[in-house]
Amino acid sequence: MATSSSFSAYTAQGQMSCPEARKSPQYLFKISTSSCKQSVQHDAVSFSAYMTKMRLSSCGNPLKLAVTERSSQRKGFCCSAMDVDNSRASFSPGKKFQLDDVIEAQQFDRDTLSAIFEVAHDMEKIEKNSPGSKILKGYLMATLFYEPSTRTRLSFESAMKRLGGEVLTTENAREFSSAAKGETLEDTIRTVEGYSDIIVMRHFERGAARRAAATAGIPVINAGDGPGQHPTQALLDVYTIEREVGKLDGIKVALVGDLANGRTVRSLAYLLTKYQGVKIYFVAPDIVKMKDDIKGYLTSKGVEWEESADLMEVASKCDVVYQTRIQRERFGERVDLYEEARGKYIVDKDVMNAMQKHAVVMHPLPRLDEITVDVDDDPRAAYFRQAKNGLYIRMALLKLLLVGW
Repeated sequence: MATSSSFSAYTAQGQMSCPEARKSPQYLFKISTSSCKQSVQHDAVSFSAYMTKMRLSSCGNPLKLAVTERSSQRKGFCCSAMDVDNSRASFSPGKKFQLDDVIEAQQFDRDTLSAIFEVAHDMEKIEKNSPGSKILKGYLMATLFYEPSTRTRLSFESAMKRLGGEVLTTENAREFSSAAKGETLEDTIRTVEGYSDIIVMRHFERGAARRAAATAGIPVINAGDGPGQHPTQALLDVYTIEREVGKLDGIKVALVGDLANGRTVRSLAYLLTKYQGVKIYFVAPDIVKMKDDIKGYLTSKGVEWEESADLMEVASKCDVVYQTRIQRERFGERVDLYEEARGKYIVDKDVMNAMQKHAVVMHPLPRLDEITVDVDDDPRAAYFRQAKNGLYIRMALLKLLLVGW
C-alpha cells in the first residue's frame, strides 16, 4: 500500500454498515499517525477531504478504511481499530473483525469460533427470511479459482449475492487467466484488488493463499491451497458437528480416506484442538496416512489420536465419521498408487449399522464411491446438510471481514 497512515472508523451509534453511512456528520473518524503516538479526530467532511487526497475516496466504500489499516499493519505500523469508549469486548457490534484474512485454521480461537457460529446462525435466518438483504450492497467479491470447484465457489458467490454484494469470477484461472501467459500470482493479486473489495482464492500450490494475503491490501480468503489447508471448510465442518451432534467437547471423530493430501481433514484437525476431551482416529490406506506434522501438532495440544485399519470398529466408537475421497489429482503419474489406495475404506450400510444412533457421516464432497448412494437416505448422512452450512459460514465471514461484527 502506498500510504503510511492507518485509519480506524468508529461511532457510538454502532458499525458503519453501508457506503452511505460515512456521509453522515454524526460519525467521527480517528486518523492515527504511523507512530501511533498522536491522533486527531476529524468530522466526516474533513475525513472525506483527506480520503480524496489519498486517492481512496472515489469508490465511496468504507472498506477502504480497513484496507489502509491492514496494509499499514503489514508495513509495521502499530494501529488498531477501537470503539469510542475503548471497550475491550471482542465481538461487540461495530467492532472490526480481528482477522484481516482467512488463511489457515490456526488463526481461530475457541471464543472467536463460537462468535462466528452465532453470526452464521443469524445468516441462516437472513437466507430464509430476508432475500433482499443489503448488508454488503456496494461491495465486490472476486473469486480466483485455479483448481476446479463447484460447492466452494458457488457457495461463496451465493453468500455474497444473498447479502446484497456483487461477484467477479473466473472458474479456471490456471488455464484462462493471465497465469497461462506466465503472470506471477503476486501481479495477479495486485491487479484484481484494484477491481474488488475481497478476494476468495483456490490455488494448486500449498502456501499460495499466504502469498496472496501478503500482497493484497484487501481481505483474502483461502478456498483451498493444494494439499495445504481449506479453513472455511473446517469452519463449516465444526459448525455442522455442533449442530448435528449437539456438542464439540468430548467428541470422537474418525478421519477416513486420503489424509496425506486432504486439506479438509488437516484443517479440521487443527480446529478440533480448540475443544476439550476430543479424540481423533485416523483410518487411511498406508500410502495416504496422516502426516507427522498434524500428529505432532495434536500431541502438542494434548489431543489424543490413534491410527487404525479397522473402519467398522472405529465407526462404532465415534460421534462423527468424516469420509474423504482418494484424490486422483494428487498422485500425478502414479496411477498405480492411486488404484492401490482407492476403494479400501467405504462407508456403506454395514458401516452405518455399526455406528451409534446419534452419530453422523460427513464428507466435504465431491464423492466418488467412498460412500454408497444407499446411505443417502439414512438421517445420519449429514453431508448435504454440511454443504448447505457452508453457505451460512461464508455469509458470516464475508460480513465480518467487510463490515465487522
